[in-house]
Amino acid sequence: MTPPTAPSPVLLFDGGCGLCNRVVRMLLRLDTGARLRFAELEGPAAQEFLHSHNLPTRDFDSFVLVPDWERRGSPDFLLRSDAVVAVLRACGGAGLPLAAALGLVPGGILDAAYRVVARGRYRVFGPWRPRPLPRPEWGARFVGSPSGTAPGPGPRAP
Repeated sequence: MTPPTAPSPVLLFDGGCGLCNRVVRMLLRLDTGARLRFAELEGPAAQEFLHSHNLPTRDFDSFVLVPDWERRGSPDFLLRSDAVVAVLRACGGAGLPLAAALGLVPGGILDAAYRVVARGRYRVFGPWRPRPLPRPEWGARFVGSPSGTAPGPGPRAP
């Protein structure tokens, strides 16, 4: 009998956003257990998920965490700051104290700060310009992206 596998959380992110891609690269470094996977909100897998859960399919102002990608048909997903805190917890290690610190901030305040950052992210960080991943093996952790390449459709207008 095959032992059950752990749920595979997938973080959906704006592939054209410079800040979002930098956060994903930071998470790749923090997640030493390689538990997290990632998908661009613009990609077909994420678009199918967004559509099936009646989430916006064009205006990407939020991270979306799907706690178990194998059960992505269920209504379980987290948005904005809830997704960030859960992702940091999933990373373990250095992500845990970051998640604990963010967990002390009331949810309404944390989401308000998230929205402010989301509105200004293209002005401050600009669009993402795809480049090779620092570690080619990270490419396999992206749902629907070619292995060994950095995600992102390239520059786009904010």
